[in-house]
Amino acid sequence: MAPATVRLTAGQALVRWMAAQHSEVDGAILPFFGGVWAIFGHGNVAGLGEALAGAPDTLPVFRAHSEQGMAHAAIAYAKAHRRERAMACTSSIGPGATNMVTAAAVAHLNRLPVLFLPGDVFASRRPDPVLQQLEDFGDATVSANDCFRPVSRLFDRITRPEQLIDALPRAMAVLTDAAACGPVTLALCQDVQAEAFDYPEHLFRTRIWHRRRPAPDAGELARLVAAIREARAPLIVGGGGVLYSRAEAALAAFAAATGIPVAETQAGKGALPWDHPQALGGIGVTGTDPANGAARGADLVIGIGTRLQDFTTGSRTLFAPGARLCQVNIALHDAAKHDAIPVLADARVVIEALTAALDGWHVPAAWRSTYLGEVAAWNRALDAATAPDAAMPSDAQVVGAVLAAADPDAVVVCAAGGLPGELHKLWRTRRAGGYHAEYGLSCMGYEIAGGLGVRMAMPDREVIVMVGDGSYMMLNAELATSVALGLPLIVVLVDNRGFGCIDRLQRATAGRAFNNTLEAPVIDFVAHARSLGALAEAVPDVGALGAAMARARAAGRSSVLVIRADPARVTHIGGHWWDVAVAEVSRQPEVQAARSAYDRARDGQGA
Repeated sequence: MAPATVRLTAGQALVRWMAAQHSEVDGAILPFFGGVWAIFGHGNVAGLGEALAGAPDTLPVFRAHSEQGMAHAAIAYAKAHRRERAMACTSSIGPGATNMVTAAAVAHLNRLPVLFLPGDVFASRRPDPVLQQLEDFGDATVSANDCFRPVSRLFDRITRPEQLIDALPRAMAVLTDAAACGPVTLALCQDVQAEAFDYPEHLFRTRIWHRRRPAPDAGELARLVAAIREARAPLIVGGGGVLYSRAEAALAAFAAATGIPVAETQAGKGALPWDHPQALGGIGVTGTDPANGAARGADLVIGIGTRLQDFTTGSRTLFAPGARLCQVNIALHDAAKHDAIPVLADARVVIEALTAALDGWHVPAAWRSTYLGEVAAWNRALDAATAPDAAMPSDAQVVGAVLAAADPDAVVVCAAGGLPGELHKLWRTRRAGGYHAEYGLSCMGYEIAGGLGVRMAMPDREVIVMVGDGSYMMLNAELATSVALGLPLIVVLVDNRGFGCIDRLQRATAGRAFNNTLEAPVIDFVAHARSLGALAEAVPDVGALGAAMARARAAGRSSVLVIRADPARVTHIGGHWWDVAVAEVSRQPEVQAARSAYDRARDGQGA
């Protein structure tokens, strides 16, 4: 007997299928797609737009003010949900679509699920060339959406409505797979969106997706256990995979039982509360002294859920020569990096297995004594670095004042400039999920839109967005979206009159400032934020930040707190060398000196 069918347009079928996808989260069954971000244009309003308008009770639709901004919000939502839930983003053909490509790169680099549904050209080609169609003189099959190919885990162009029968399950398999997870792009030809087909009804059955937790190979696990038992000074580097696996409790118990210290990447920060006895804080270029000291002294480094980017490894100069490296990771691509001993498996499964296998084993007392002493000294140095004084404040002093005034359960959001470096070192995360940094692509403009996505995912937690004036100027429109949706954010806008972080880097490597500071006009950020519907005030100094944050918290509407900061003031605690190539030939003595220092530092770089 032929299967039962239902006649739907491709757009209607896509919407009905999305509403049927669910995810198991801590025993609860929740819709996998928390909603669809949509900015409509001629390439999606009549097809997918018509379908979304017909299903408001099963699939919420949100209107943003920029395509990139709405995609950042979707990415942050997925990250806050530990990749167990996601959102979709639809745009028209042309600039609406290409505006999302930067966000697709953010999702791809950070291994986060988001479904991109850009409108595309006419599959029939009857009216070609249509408005906003990119014409490639040598390849008639190319459209602007081909820009998504290198920044998508899966790319598909839907040129017939029945192709959805195969494309949709494949898309969901990628979005929910821990190893392959990342953005999926289904480019929707605009005529096909409105075409009908008799779809099998079973395509729209309720589907519940469960987290897959692959166990480690017995031999790989045994080699890691043996390496730990032989180690004099082991160190764990916790990455984002610890949080995505919901392994933070297992890691805390394992570290406490064995005494192995834990350093954290930007994505992994908050895997342990800051005051856990084995917590050393951030590692690498923006890391703490205890974490980097332990990295230099460790004879075994165990990466768990980290892709070991250059900020983590100090451009391959941080770990001691001859130290053994093991990579516990769900993805083979990451497990095999840096010639590591691989353990290909789910992070929580491995940590629990290690806890059982190493029952009764503990690190040597000398190693524990070393890192505990460094942590105590670091905490004193941190308090001194964030303490206010009479001068124009540094980023670190602003961070300290915000931390002191923040709700204990707050989530801080950051992405680019100097603030992520200071926050990675100085922010004391009290609870998992309390630190949200986009530091894979370090995308300027992510902050406010990302904060909105976090707030949507965590409506019961205070969300503090820390953003520099440069990032704020690049993308601020979703501040108005947060007001429209009634999702209040506390935005701390640190104004140093330009791109202060890169200006400092430029001076250190090129010897002089050029094109990074902004002399005029002086921007009235308070007036601008108010024009977007937010509350706003200028905060005169760090001493006044606490009261300003209290007012913002009580307001029930997004608030922007603007504070001036000195771009030249930086903390001199923590940190490590970063490989930024310096000109090999220059007439400037400053550049010649910087090149000599660069060559010396590069001598210690691993292969």
